[in-house]
Amino acid sequence: MPDCPRCHQSVDTTAITCPYCRTALKAHGHPGMTLYRATGAEPLCLTCTYHADDSCTFPKRPDAMDCTLYHDRAQPQTPARSNYVRNVTLKSWFRRNLTWFVLLGLVLISLLVAVSR
Repeated sequence: MPDCPRCHQSVDTTAITCPYCRTALKAHGHPGMTLYRATGAEPLCLTCTYHADDSCTFPKRPDAMDCTLYHDRAQPQTPARSNYVRNVTLKSWFRRNLTWFVLLGLVLISLLVAVSR
């Protein structure tokens, strides 16, 4: 498994962002990203979903002949997040906020001790 260039944690080869630090891996030539290339003289942007809804931020737009974000308008859109990503996101949220949970636990224990006296 490749490592994240920022936090150096092992990352799944199909991940688009690091589940630990949220670094966008596509910008670092991550092997999980597919590079789409135009087959003819027509740029990819003319048939791309993201160009049609104006959400594309690719600098080569509207004349891009290759792109990692390309999605054909004729293909159905798949859900953006799987259950695996949701679980990893929830685990990383708890890991990031562990200090607050410990602090809250100490406050609750202090209140229980104060009330029981």
